[in-house]
Amino acid sequence: MPHPVDVHVGKRIRHRRWLVGMTQQQLAEKVGIKFQQIQKYETGANRVSASRLWDISDALDVPVSFFFEGIEDEDSVKERPTGDAIPSDLLGDKEALDLVRSYYAIPENQRRRLFDLARVLSDVA
Repeated sequence: MPHPVDVHVGKRIRHRRWLVGMTQQQLAEKVGIKFQQIQKYETGANRVSASRLWDISDALDVPVSFFFEGIEDEDSVKERPTGDAIPSDLLGDKEALDLVRSYYAIPENQRRRLFDLARVLSDVA
């Protein structure tokens, strides 16, 4: 059974890879390994060595500490002011990541207006 830390680090690798729009194959090529190894890291089946995590952090353009963020409260659930629960692993959802990626692809002035609209709609709900 994988260690919870290995699973967390693997999820963070997958999240960042999705966020930057990189495939497992592309990440593997940047790091110099096979994509199957990336799959094993992302599921926590294989533990990522320190030197490999360093290479992955470089390829994904984040500090090594990124992969450990949120580990102390992984099982916690954050509460919205409305009382609806939002899982702390929100970015684990591919649809949510696609939404965030699409949001930031919108020009800034339009994105601000969309954000204001979303706030108004959430206040009404």
